[in-house]
Amino acid sequence: MPARHAQAEAFLQEAVYQSRARQAARGGLAQPSGAGGSSGSTNCGLGREAAVELGLSDRGAVLFRVLWPAGCDADAVQRIEAVVAEWCVRQDQLDRDRNHFLKAFRQAHGFDRTQYTAEQTADYEAGLERINALADAERLDFARRLLQ
Repeated sequence: MPARHAQAEAFLQEAVYQSRARQAARGGLAQPSGAGGSSGSTNCGLGREAAVELGLSDRGAVLFRVLWPAGCDADAVQRIEAVVAEWCVRQDQLDRDRNHFLKAFRQAHGFDRTQYTAEQTADYEAGLERINALADAERLDFARRLLQ
């Protein structure tokens, strides 16, 4: 993968970190289960919905300057923000999918992985690999879109 694509992926992940900080600040992660109605199948520990924060962190600003050293006009900034916002929502869904998989697997087989059979361990690892591979592929696709 070219370095520019890796930098674009890092830029997208930085936006996710900023958005998660916003999510936590508005209480989605701060409230324990049962306090204020934050528990339930819609929560997944991530809050009720994806947060999108388009403000750049210091690292995000550095990556922006590296990716677009000549700067961007208003149309390009609007396009970049749209891709970033869409990625933050998609990453949130991928994380929810991972959490749902883990919860369902642990409810079915227990939390102690040392007690899993070889088949259960293989199913667990394959399930996580499938979700992680999808997230990696989609992040690369969004990075390509970001650089168009």
